[in-house]
Amino acid sequence: MTSPFASRLGIEHPLIQAPMSGSTPPALVAAVSNAGGLGSLGAGYLEPQAILDQAAQIRALGDCPYAIGLFVLPDEFEADMAAVAKAREQLDALMVQEGVDVRTSLPARWAPRFSDQFAALCEARPAVASFAFGVISPAQLHELRQRDIYVIGTATTVAEAHAWVDGGADAVCVQGAEAGGHRGTFLHRAEDAMIGLFALLPLTVRALAAGARNVPVIAAGGIMDGNGLLAAEVLGAAASQLGTAFLTCPECSAAEAWKQDLLRADEQQVTTIRGFSGRAARGLRNRFVEAMPEAVQGLPYPVLNALTAPLRRAAAAAGRGDLLSEWCGQAAGLVRPQPAAELVARLMHECRLARRTLVS
Repeated sequence: MTSPFASRLGIEHPLIQAPMSGSTPPALVAAVSNAGGLGSLGAGYLEPQAILDQAAQIRALGDCPYAIGLFVLPDEFEADMAAVAKAREQLDALMVQEGVDVRTSLPARWAPRFSDQFAALCEARPAVASFAFGVISPAQLHELRQRDIYVIGTATTVAEAHAWVDGGADAVCVQGAEAGGHRGTFLHRAEDAMIGLFALLPLTVRALAAGARNVPVIAAGGIMDGNGLLAAEVLGAAASQLGTAFLTCPECSAAEAWKQDLLRADEQQVTTIRGFSGRAARGLRNRFVEAMPEAVQGLPYPVLNALTAPLRRAAAAAGRGDLLSEWCGQAAGLVRPQPAAELVARLMHECRLARRTLVS
């Protein structure tokens, strides 16, 4: 199932494994790329050297195109330290209440410097660079162009898609409200950009075509099987990006408790959450989400994300999925645990069968 988009990137299938920061180790990325899709290293939380190290590991596992995904953020952040102190008290109290033996601490930095991460990405020279939370600068786009790195920008509205095209992106990934993980919104309030994929996708395709902008549009959000792949294609998608579908693969580094919770997730459990990171994200409503005071949720990203990171690591080690950021899309209950390469083959087989049914 080739396509112009896949041919441009040198991959077999118009299928992208989403760059889920913290859950996409080299083994997963390489498995998807080696199976003909585009594996993506979610590097939003990684220091520059870790990006280089993991990129080298991916290349060692197979000489196939892959992507690196980053969050577009300022290099420096200022935090309200009085609000931070109050949040730490509440977070520590919750850990005491839940019997988890870990407490918050102040990190050396709230997040890695984006400019340093970007430099590492350029040095790693993946086939594709994808970005969320904002648009990169013209100078940064020029650096990627010099290295023949294909650029994908994330948009949650038509206006954001236009912003990325104006900024020179090679393709736009539209993130529907059904998508798991952090919202890529950057021009609007998150709550104003919760547009369903099968509305956002054709709206974006039409808007870009009207402006004579022949830019591929990638669909993301709630796609879990071959039927979803074909539906996105019918609505104009050049490719589909799946994240939640790969979370239960053995190569994925998501905590085992998280994987098990996805297997029994009900659709009404998936909600928009700010209490883990300070930025709107989609995942399971669990004990942590229900217990988190509003004052803590008021801290911005990445400040709150840095404060809760050690708590989440401790919860994972203790098998406490109910205290984890269990990011997932709206159709999480459709996950199918199996090796990533098998899942890619299954998805494409299902899509071919669906296409035959559609035309018969």
